[in-house]
Amino acid sequence: MRFGGRRTSDNVESQRGMGFGGGRGGLGGGAGLLFGLVASRFGIGGIVVLFLVFALFGGLGDIVGGCGQQSVGPQTGRPAESAANVCQSDEVTRFSCQVLASTEEQWGAIYQAAGERYAPPRLVFYAGGGRSGCGAADAQMGPFYCPADQRIYLDTSFFSELARRFGAPGDFAQAYVIAHEVGHHIQTIDGTSDRIRRAQSAVREGDANAMQVQMELQADCLAGVWASRERGAMEAGDLGEGMRAAAAIGDDTLQRAERGTVVPESFTHGTSAQRQEALMRGYNSGGNPAACQGYTQRF
Repeated sequence: MRFGGRRTSDNVESQRGMGFGGGRGGLGGGAGLLFGLVASRFGIGGIVVLFLVFALFGGLGDIVGGCGQQSVGPQTGRPAESAANVCQSDEVTRFSCQVLASTEEQWGAIYQAAGERYAPPRLVFYAGGGRSGCGAADAQMGPFYCPADQRIYLDTSFFSELARRFGAPGDFAQAYVIAHEVGHHIQTIDGTSDRIRRAQSAVREGDANAMQVQMELQADCLAGVWASRERGAMEAGDLGEGMRAAAAIGDDTLQRAERGTVVPESFTHGTSAQRQEALMRGYNSGGNPAACQGYTQRF
């Protein structure tokens, strides 16, 4: 993508170098860690199947209870690093900050056209381990969005894993990851996430997983909507990078690679083909998010 000298976002912060380890979250105990795991994320490795255990807690509504929108942040006594300094720390971080700024502009324009104001998420960079309002942040979890504090958590080393382990290199693949998480933010502020979680708490695991798949596919579609509105910044091969990334993290592809078998009822993010179709649906929409409504409309 050709972002060149375009601005970086001011809605960023860093937990790098703060010495957070994995396994301890802001909510505390098993519920905090579990919520950290099932909070909407890009979906990587064996993490995806952990959504199944939500039933042990009587549904997601019980896990969220008491958390509200309160951010549980680190208390380090260390002055916050400026957004400008965070974004200039390295090229990958700078590009991530530019992608977030682009989503702010494009979603801001969409909301403004509807007579509304867009309140963007914040992007938190961490290295190895961090803390979120949903619990522990751990590099093994992959990027994720926490609805409790409306922040996206990203260890940029994930992009190296995406390229090396999953065969999906490229700057647009990285942008797709961030735009997908912004899609989950859109679902949070428009009430879709709360509505789906209430519906999930009233059904069996397989049906709850199926609802989660539609949430993830909608986030992929919303990422495509953003990309459609940034066609001028896209280069030859960019869309192919996104399609390879979408295919690489499909539930069927991941399960086949990890266990040799595929269990459709345990899917939480969609098949490779579904994720590719969702991304293309948004991309071919002309930048209209209405193209993505059908994924969750029936719930």
